[in-house]
Amino acid sequence: IPNAGHKYYLQFTTEDYRSGENAGSCLATVLYPKTKSPPVVNIKCMHTKDQKQIQEEDNRLYQKMRHQTKPIIGSNIPDSYGNIEPALEPVWASAVAGSSYIMWEKSTENLGYFMAQVKSVKQWIRKDDFIEFDYTVLLHEIPTQEIISCHMRLTWLPGHPLKVKYFCAPDNQGPEEASGMESGSAAGILHERGANF
Repeated sequence: IPNAGHKYYLQFTTEDYRSGENAGSCLATVLYPKTKSPPVVNIKCMHTKDQKQIQEEDNRLYQKMRHQTKPIIGSNIPDSYGNIEPALEPVWASAVAGSSYIMWEKSTENLGYFMAQVKSVKQWIRKDDFIEFDYTVLLHEIPTQEIISCHMRLTWLPGHPLKVKYFCAPDNQGPEEASGMESGSAAGILHERGANF
């Protein structure tokens, strides 16, 4: 698009993160603006998984994390052998969902990211029904092969958008602050710039 940037049209399938089963197919357009800003994404998906089943799975995950006798604390997930303790799998799944927001906002036409590891995680005990975690996540930058460290605070309650605030270690583009929300289990992302946390 003249004076705007490059626009891409994509068709792809999605899979359930835990089971690997086909979760649906999507059509998307992605515009990478010439200005330094996140890509503009429009996406429509046809889910093969029943929404009630998704809500039940979300609820099971939530109940597992909510009813801990003491706060969840962990580090180096997965470990150096690629293993994740079963008790920490819900924490890893939440980190994947939350870090996807960071990766989306930091990605450019020439740079992409994958979450390599949860360096540390701590659960905050709240008086309301929300669950809240502080993470330090390591993102693998492609093609530079650099590892980027980001602090992420994630707040969630089933039926409400996943709230993500983050701050990544300064790089040659300077420090970043942002907050955002992801709706549902794997739906669209709303963008909202925010203050430090």
